[in-house]
Amino acid sequence: MCNQYAPPGPERVAAYFRVAAPSDTYRPGIGPWGRGPFIRRVADRREAVVGQWALIGDNAREARSSARIMTNNARSETVASKPTFRGPWQRGQRCLIPADTFLEPNWELGKNVWWRFARADGEPWGLAGLWNRWTDPASGELVESYTMLTLNADAHPLMSRMHKPDPKLPDDQQDKRSVIAIEPGDFDTWLAGDIGQARALMQLTPVELFAAAPQG
Repeated sequence: MCNQYAPPGPERVAAYFRVAAPSDTYRPGIGPWGRGPFIRRVADRREAVVGQWALIGDNAREARSSARIMTNNARSETVASKPTFRGPWQRGQRCLIPADTFLEPNWELGKNVWWRFARADGEPWGLAGLWNRWTDPASGELVESYTMLTLNADAHPLMSRMHKPDPKLPDDQQDKRSVIAIEPGDFDTWLAGDIGQARALMQLTPVELFAAAPQG
């Protein structure tokens, strides 16, 4: 899973993802419940929107759960069945989340060392996500939100090294998680294709596409 990332600035989002720059502001570093940009397809065109990084389900009573339930990540294996995510998934509300880098914790030295993950080609990541638009029942405000999709990465040579291992479980059953990178040639298929086409794109990223190292 991912709980910290850095989006590109508005002009870079516009140029790389071929959209009008998002009009709302956002910070250069984002954590859960922060506000960041995402790209969706509306009326046969791409649109950049700024919303809350923690998806608000259709039947939620509030934008930010008092129980602090984490919805900034969604497991791809259960996204079609979990109440928070299944509506957006079934409606095809998929999005791309622009990221220059994202951070993951590495515990190989017995303590947390943050690693930063960029693309080896220097371009932004287009991370697979879902979006939703929710109406606050108290105020009537429309609130945009999004989540990052993740995959099991126990067999990935790089991503399997991230996160604190559970000593009670074998190495191949840790359920280490990884975000999902969508390549530029697949952007429109991800945004506008059917569920089968989307499922086919939900793959772990090859190691050679990463520029990853401990955060200096």
